[in-house]
Amino acid sequence: MMNIHHLVIMANQIGTFFASYPDQEEANSEIANHLQRYWAPPMRRQLLAHVAEHGGEGLAPLVLASIQANLVRLSPAAQALSKPVPT
Repeated sequence: MMNIHHLVIMANQIGTFFASYPDQEEANSEIANHLQRYWAPPMRRQLLAHVAEHGGEGLAPLVLASIQANLVRLSPAAQALSKPVPT
C-alpha cells in the first residue's frame, strides 16, 4: 500500500502537465485516461477512497474534478467488469 501523500503528489503532477491544455474538458479526460492506463488498481482504489473519505484533500482542483467526473471509469471493479471474456 502506497502512502496517500505520495499518490496525491503524483496525481497533482499529472494534473500540472494536463492543465496546460487549452481545452479543460480534454485535460479532465486525459487525467482520467492516465490514471486508468498507468496506475495499478490498488493505487486507484486508494486515491478514490481518499476522495470519498477526505474530499480529496491536497488534490489540485482540476485533478479532483477529473476524478469526481470519472469515478465509475476509474474504479478498478468497473474496469474488471468491462474487460471482454475470453472464449
